[in-house]
Amino acid sequence: LATAAALIRLIARLAHVAAEAELSVPFADELPSRRAQLEALRSSEFDVLVVGGGATGAGCALDAVTRNLKTALVERNDFSSGTSSRSTKLIHGGVRYLQKAIMQLDYEQYMMVKEALHERANLLEIAPHLSAPLPIMLPVYKWWQLPYFWAGIKMYDLVAGVQCLKSSYVLSKSKALELFPMLKKDKLVGAIVYYDGQHNDARMNLAIALTAARYGAATANYTEVVHLLKTGDPNGGPDRVCGARCRDVITGEEFDVKAKCVINATGPFTDSLRRMDDQQTENICQPSAGVHIVIPGYYSPDNMGLLDPATSDGRVIFFLPWENMTIAGTTDTPTQVTAHPIPGEDDINFILTEVRNYLSPDVEVRRGDVLAAWSGIRPLVTDPSSKDTQSICRNHVVSISGSGLVTIAGGKWTTYRSMAEETLDAAVRAHGLRAEPCRTVGLVLEGGKGWSPTLYIRLVQDYGLEKEVAQHLASTYGVRAFDVAKMAQVTGQRWPIVGKRLVSEFPYIESEVIYAIKEYACTAIDVLARRTRLGFLNVQAADEALPRIVAIMGQELGWSQERRTAELESARKFLYHEMGYRSRSEQLTRTSEINLDNQEVVRYKKRFHKFDKESKGFITTVDVQRVLESINVHIDENALHEILNEVDLNKNGQVEIDEFLQLMSAVKKGQVSDSRLAILMKTAEETLDERGPVTVDRSGGGV
Repeated sequence: LATAAALIRLIARLAHVAAEAELSVPFADELPSRRAQLEALRSSEFDVLVVGGGATGAGCALDAVTRNLKTALVERNDFSSGTSSRSTKLIHGGVRYLQKAIMQLDYEQYMMVKEALHERANLLEIAPHLSAPLPIMLPVYKWWQLPYFWAGIKMYDLVAGVQCLKSSYVLSKSKALELFPMLKKDKLVGAIVYYDGQHNDARMNLAIALTAARYGAATANYTEVVHLLKTGDPNGGPDRVCGARCRDVITGEEFDVKAKCVINATGPFTDSLRRMDDQQTENICQPSAGVHIVIPGYYSPDNMGLLDPATSDGRVIFFLPWENMTIAGTTDTPTQVTAHPIPGEDDINFILTEVRNYLSPDVEVRRGDVLAAWSGIRPLVTDPSSKDTQSICRNHVVSISGSGLVTIAGGKWTTYRSMAEETLDAAVRAHGLRAEPCRTVGLVLEGGKGWSPTLYIRLVQDYGLEKEVAQHLASTYGVRAFDVAKMAQVTGQRWPIVGKRLVSEFPYIESEVIYAIKEYACTAIDVLARRTRLGFLNVQAADEALPRIVAIMGQELGWSQERRTAELESARKFLYHEMGYRSRSEQLTRTSEINLDNQEVVRYKKRFHKFDKESKGFITTVDVQRVLESINVHIDENALHEILNEVDLNKNGQVEIDEFLQLMSAVKKGQVSDSRLAILMKTAEETLDERGPVTVDRSGGGV
C-alpha cells in the first residue's frame, strides 16, 4: 500500500512538473503593488472576472490564470476576511458525513467524502508549510461503541485509500490518558485515533490569492462591485453580463472592469450579487453561524485533537491544538447574513459546557480562560435547479444565469480546488472561452516550493532569530520567510540578534507588518487578523500590539494622524465585537453579583488596604507603584495604567474597593482569569507578609 501511494505521488509530481514547465510566472520575484493591480483592472479586458476573495474565489482565479485565461479577482474587503478565516482549521473529508452516507445509504454523501479526502491529500502536498496531518482522538465511554466507532473510522481510512494520511488505531484507557492526560477518566473504556489535516486557514487563502497574482492574475482587495455591466445579446436574448462597475473602497474611486465571464464566488453574499444580475431571483443561500473559542494551550496536548461526536444537542464539537493554543467549536445556528458576525455568549457557554463534559474534573474550565471567540457564516445553499427548493444542498452548486453570470456557492474549505475546477469547466463551456485543461492538482502554493521541516534552522543560523520566531516564520511564509527575516531590525541584544516581537508571548515580529503590506495588507485589521493571527488567538495581546502595528504601517504608507486614529478605533471595534473582547470584558461589570463569603471579604479588604494606606476607598497607579517600590519591583507607569484600566469599570482613573471585590468575585467564579491586578496585588501582599515587621534585634538593638 505504501509503495502504491508513493508511486501515485511520484506520477502526480511528474505530471505537475510537465504542466508547470508550460506556465510562465511573470511575478516570480516580486508581486506587483496594489496600485499596479488596480491599474491593470482599469486598462484591460479579461476572459474571467472573479468576484470574491475567499478560498473558493481565490481558487477560481488561480485555476483560471493557470489555464492561460486573462484573469481578474476583486474582493470588497480583505482576502479571507469572511468565512474562510473563521473555520475549524481542519482539512478533512468529514467523518460525520461518512456516517450519514453509510447509515442512510446516501451515495451523494459518500462521493462528497471521497472527493474531500482526495483534496485533503492535495492540499497537504501543495502547501506543506501551512498544513500538516493531525491525530484526533475519539474517546469511548461505552463498550458497545468501541467496535461501532472503530468500524466507521476504518471505513474513513478505506475511502481515503492510498491517500490515507496514517492508519487509525485503538487505544486502551491507560494509553488514551497517557496521550491526553486532561481527559475525563470516569467510565472511559478506551479511544480511537484517526488522522485529518490541519492548516492556517487565512494564510492558506492568502497563499492561493498570492499564487494567482504571481501567475499574472490582476487581484485587488478592498475593491467592491457596485453593479454588473451588461451588453445586448446579438441573438435577441437577455442582456449578457460583460463585467462590473467597481469601487476602490480606500479612495472611493469607481471604474469599470470588462470581462467575457463573471464568476460569483461571494460565499454568504451569493444572493446579493445574483440580485444585481436579476432582482427577481430567489435566494439560494441558507446562512448558518458557527462559533469557535480559543483557550490556553494547556487545555490540550501539543499534537492531539479531540472529537465529541454527540453533544447534548446532537452537534459535533472539535477540540484541537492550534498555533500553541486550543481551539474549540463549532456551533451551528441559523443566522442573518452580515459582514461582521459576532460570537454570542450563549454559544460560548455551550462550547465550554461541552468541553467540561470531556475533561477531567481536575481541570477547571473557566469562562475567563476564553482568550478570543469568533463567528463564521457557513454559506449552505439550495440548488436553484432542484424541484425541491427547500432541501439544503450538502455539497456545492454551480449555476449559470440567463445573462451568463456563473455562480459557485456552498461546499467547504477542503474542496475549494475541485469546486474551482468545476466552476471554470462550466464557465469555459458556457462562454466559449479558449482555455487549457485544469492544472491546479499538485500546483505548489506561495512559499511551498523548496520548503522543508528544517528550514527554520537556517533562519536561526543565518539571521540570529529566536528558535520560536524562526519556526513561526517558516511555517507561515515557507521559503518567503527569508524575505521577512531580511527586513527584521537588529535588536542590539546578544540574542536574538534580529527580530523584535510585537508582544512578548507571541512569535510575531515587527518586520512582518512591513512584509504584510507587500502581501496587500491595507489596514491594521488585515495584519492583526489575517497576515498574523494574533486577533484570533488573544484579543488582549492583539490590543496591546495594535499601537505599534499602526505606527509601523503609518510610517510605511504615509498615513496622516487622522488615519492612524481611525485605524486604532476601527481595529479596537473589530476586536471588541468580532473577536470576543466584548464578551470577555463583560464578565466583569458593575451589575454583577459579588459572590464572596465574610472571610473572603475580610481577606480581600485587608489586601486592598495594604495599597490604600490613606483609607481613601480607592487606589491609583501611584498607590500601586509605592507598594511595588517597597518590595523592589519596578513596572513602567504606562503598563501600570493598563493593568488598572482592566478593572476600572467606570473609567475614572482609580480602582474602588467595590470594583476590587467585584474582580475577586469574578476570579473566584472563573469568569475572569489571568487578571494582572489580582495576581500583582496577591504577590505583593505575600511578599510584604513574609518580610513582616523588622524586630529590634534585627535592627541592631535600636542603636
